[in-house]
Amino acid sequence: MSKPGQDHTVIVVRRHKAHQAHRGGAWKVAYADFVTAMMAFFLVMWLAAQDSRIRQAVAGYFQDPGLLPNERSNSILASGRGGIDSDGLTVLSRRPEGMLEAEQRALVGAAEHIRQKLLNTPEFASLRDQVEVTITAEGLRIELVDKSGSSFFDNGSSVLRGESERILTTIAQEIGKLENDVVIEGHTDSRQYAGGERFGNWELSADRANAARRVMVTSGLRKGQLRAVRGYADTELRIANDPLDPRNRRVSIVVRSQVAAALEAAVREGKIPR
Repeated sequence: MSKPGQDHTVIVVRRHKAHQAHRGGAWKVAYADFVTAMMAFFLVMWLAAQDSRIRQAVAGYFQDPGLLPNERSNSILASGRGGIDSDGLTVLSRRPEGMLEAEQRALVGAAEHIRQKLLNTPEFASLRDQVEVTITAEGLRIELVDKSGSSFFDNGSSVLRGESERILTTIAQEIGKLENDVVIEGHTDSRQYAGGERFGNWELSADRANAARRVMVTSGLRKGQLRAVRGYADTELRIANDPLDPRNRRVSIVVRSQVAAALEAAVREGKIPR
């Protein structure tokens, strides 16, 4: 006890409650920004090490040059919808996202030239409405599609019939002028072969694609332009709700966009993560 008049010191002890750990999500936003920045940094470093072709291809992938102006109402890029035009040739158009403008013009020009040759050759009249030309970001896709009572091949075989070889020659001569790679695909319907253990839709689709290859490499494709021949059997049906529809039987000739090809190669080589 202190005596009266004696000075004394008062010590005050304050006890602070520990703050609870911050439970907000702000750190997640900061971390996401950091990861995004690192991805951008590594992409820039990767691009800096590539040649000009790949840099231009990647740049074009992130651009949208839009559709080319239509010169005629029945051109390949006519109206943004598919169908049979007034001349009887099936044409389709899709927005070619990310394609370099110069390449897009070249592919559209090739598609229009093929179309005109098919229209101007009377011998192709019975099959030309079964040739579909599509421009997409994938490139130029030309499909020879069967229909009921009309086929490019003998029934159940890879023997080309009618004017099929001449149509393939016309296509090869035109796309052989391009710098793009080419892939040929074969597709079938789901009809199974009796006792098909040794020969079935896998073999048929591959054989038909290979038959188209033989014609095209000897009639117009440049050396080394063809990169792959693929048989898909009935795994990529055109008419999915009717596996037996004859339109599922087709040969697809894909003139690959250089943009898509460069990116695919970069992924395959591990330069861009999958």
